[in-house]
Amino acid sequence: MAEGEGSFNNNHGVAWWRGSLLGKGGFGSVYLAYLKKPKSRNAFYRPVMAVISAEVSSSSSLQKEKEVFNNLHDCPYILESYGEETTVSENGQMVYNLLLEYASGGTLADLIRRSGGCGLPELDVKRYTRSILKGIDYIHSHDYVHRDLKPENVLLVPSGSGDFVPKIGDFGLAKKVQKTKRRMFDSSIAGTILYMAPETLVDNIQESASEIWALGCIVFEMFTGKPPWGLNPNETIEELCKRIADGLELLEIPSGISKDGKDFLRGCLVKNHKFRFTIEMLLNHPFVSGIDDTEYLVRF
Repeated sequence: MAEGEGSFNNNHGVAWWRGSLLGKGGFGSVYLAYLKKPKSRNAFYRPVMAVISAEVSSSSSLQKEKEVFNNLHDCPYILESYGEETTVSENGQMVYNLLLEYASGGTLADLIRRSGGCGLPELDVKRYTRSILKGIDYIHSHDYVHRDLKPENVLLVPSGSGDFVPKIGDFGLAKKVQKTKRRMFDSSIAGTILYMAPETLVDNIQESASEIWALGCIVFEMFTGKPPWGLNPNETIEELCKRIADGLELLEIPSGISKDGKDFLRGCLVKNHKFRFTIEMLLNHPFVSGIDDTEYLVRF
């Protein structure tokens, strides 16, 4: 078994070994984790998992993410959480660990990158879009907004049929939606600018319609193999924000896709959030309504 890499070497759990470092994010480092007794039929853990780790003193965001996972635990299109554990290393370092489903297929961003700027086949775009849409619907039905939907936060988990199920992960920026008719001003916005909706940049609004915009950006990227709004190295962040917020400048819908695909994208990318398609409208849209996403979905 390979030793864990980075600052948490030899910091293992009661029932699992820490494996190699997979990457580092804003809230912690991600490692592989292996059950010490993989044949023990452990009721909570899987033989191979991912574990996000941070020093206890700086793990508040990670612990908040665990709270969100606790409330979103029964959807096949959301990454599964297996629990949390605080470990202590040989030198007394206390580490908070969040154990998650391991996405061996990487991220949707990785898959798009491997297309070499050509994008994914439309059938795959349809299937992935419907799964992501169902995940967003589940999040919103539990009164959360994700606030950072993008290809990097859609993980590809293998199914029993040899294909991959796209699952939404990284809930570190998610927030609970206040149930009130009166909109409360929120000065704190979060996420990645390329996928932020115009109303987020103009009025600090991050609600369910803003996530439909983000979905449209993801679908655009799956189709084209390129990020929305392009990547101009000479453009400042302020200039990019102005382009997205500008009511007149629109993303150019790809020409080589089906009529249904174009209509779906236009419905997601309406600049005025009040006229954007709803989740229900999108789930019933002909672009995705005929897709059978159960044929590759296996629940464990």
